[in-house]
Amino acid sequence: MKKTIFALALGTFGLGMAEFGVMGVLTELAQNVGITIPAAGNMISFYAFGVVIGAPVIALISGRFSLKHILLFLVALCVAGNAIFTFSTSYAMLALGRLIAGFPHGAFFGVGAIILSKIVPPGKVTLAVAGMIAGMTVANLAGVPLGTCIGHAFSWRYTFMLIAIFELLVMVAILLWVPEIHDRTEARLAEQFRFLRKPEPWLIFAATMFGNAGVFAWFSFVKPFMVNVSGFSASFMTVIMALMGLGMVLGNLLSGRLSGRFSPLRIAATTDLIIVLSLVLLFVAGEHSVASLTMGFICCAGLFALSAPLQILLLENAKGGELLGAAGGQVAFNLGSAIGAWCGGMMITVGLGWSFVTLPAAVLSFSAMSSLLLYAHVKAKRARAESRVLVDV
Repeated sequence: MKKTIFALALGTFGLGMAEFGVMGVLTELAQNVGITIPAAGNMISFYAFGVVIGAPVIALISGRFSLKHILLFLVALCVAGNAIFTFSTSYAMLALGRLIAGFPHGAFFGVGAIILSKIVPPGKVTLAVAGMIAGMTVANLAGVPLGTCIGHAFSWRYTFMLIAIFELLVMVAILLWVPEIHDRTEARLAEQFRFLRKPEPWLIFAATMFGNAGVFAWFSFVKPFMVNVSGFSASFMTVIMALMGLGMVLGNLLSGRLSGRFSPLRIAATTDLIIVLSLVLLFVAGEHSVASLTMGFICCAGLFALSAPLQILLLENAKGGELLGAAGGQVAFNLGSAIGAWCGGMMITVGLGWSFVTLPAAVLSFSAMSSLLLYAHVKAKRARAESRVLVDV
């Protein structure tokens, strides 16, 4: 069982490197290919669009194949997408590579969670899933800074070539350590969509999308922000990316610790509020290096502090369609990445300074918090209605 979790964590490490690694080499990518930095930022959006397409497709066909074989197929797509991206010389090829690389992302998390739910004792499933997700947080702590360093010292192409090679090792780990399991749900396809008839899951999807969009509107351009606004040298970006990655790791751990004391809803809504305040302070005091690093650290911690409680809320509101709910959560998360990167880039396109990318970020994060507060209102209203029905009976 531990080897299976480790193999899945290796997979999420590679996904984290592919998704977040481009942010640390954004300027090198733009200069090398001859495109603007906002255009290079679109590579984040193309990856997210790949996730949006891939997650529901894999969720719907998962019952036809072994989950192990699906994982191998997904990782093979990661290899292909990152290889295409590595050797691309045009905007179109770069976009294609990112689309293909993003396709397996959400599905990998969903399939991995199902595998763990079938081999791990019921009381330890959440811990096992957290172990799988830990691979992505470690990628942000160590892998992305390493990729940033390689991209700055040599070429961004070496960064993504190493990611493609690493994914080959992930395929070997899956072959050796992941058991053959099938997910043969007894529910008909129409019944799996039934949970979407209620507003609650849609509000959680909205909170997931806006919450991720808020952080990504700033984090997508973390390098030009830190260099042009906060005054750091480009060579210091490796340290900055490591600090942001540490924030993600600690945010994930803190959220897990708090889950035993507070409801997922309270944790998520409070985290969104903290992110909003941090983004506003980044706009106000971004030119001060200590304040910039501190607020950036808090934003990145909040990004992964949101992950677990939002996933729990989705599972609670997706009865009978848990895999589709998980896939939908990944779609919302990565659609948020695309929206955030686009909104941040628009600030530069219209001629505003790099500090202004934090303003749409704050608005988007506030929308996430508002979605959760509306969710709480809907749940409370439904609970009151159900209690009145019981009293009448």
